[in-house]
Amino acid sequence: MVDPRTLRRWGHRAAFVAISGLALFLYLLPLNVGTARWPGPDLIVAFAFAWVLRRPTWMPLWLAAPVFLICDFMFLRPPGLWAALCVIALEFLRTRETTSRDMPFAVEWAMIAGVLFTMAGVYRAILAVFMVDLTSLGLVISGQISTLVVYPVVVLVSASMLGVRRLTPAEADELRGQA
Repeated sequence: MVDPRTLRRWGHRAAFVAISGLALFLYLLPLNVGTARWPGPDLIVAFAFAWVLRRPTWMPLWLAAPVFLICDFMFLRPPGLWAALCVIALEFLRTRETTSRDMPFAVEWAMIAGVLFTMAGVYRAILAVFMVDLTSLGLVISGQISTLVVYPVVVLVSASMLGVRRLTPAEADELRGQA
């Protein structure tokens, strides 16, 4: 018989892959989701960040890295650069999970904002070093802002519809005992 916790963990991992696939499919449709002045949010990054801060074991690196790499290929970005930055950001947030468990949502949101803008700045700096054509800085900033604006909705959907809530102290102690 399968342990219910293991089944729940694998179910949420499959849900993340399904959400990422759906978001990727919608991004690639010839719909006008974002205008030239205001790009749409990066839902895959928003879901990954929200889940790693709530249930870090449900968002393993071996699952997130291929999803981000596939997105790099599908969006014709330099292969692996944005994926590597996302993986670094996920690991940074994973190490902050214990401290962010008790902080209010506004502080979490500010931390996510700092991580997103740092990722965008490093991404642009690396592209500039290799003399790759860059999009306008305003477009990059507005894309990060739209991801930030949608982040509370992602957290609400994750918590209410998908059951991805913060670890309780008892669950955290239990996980520490297993490790």
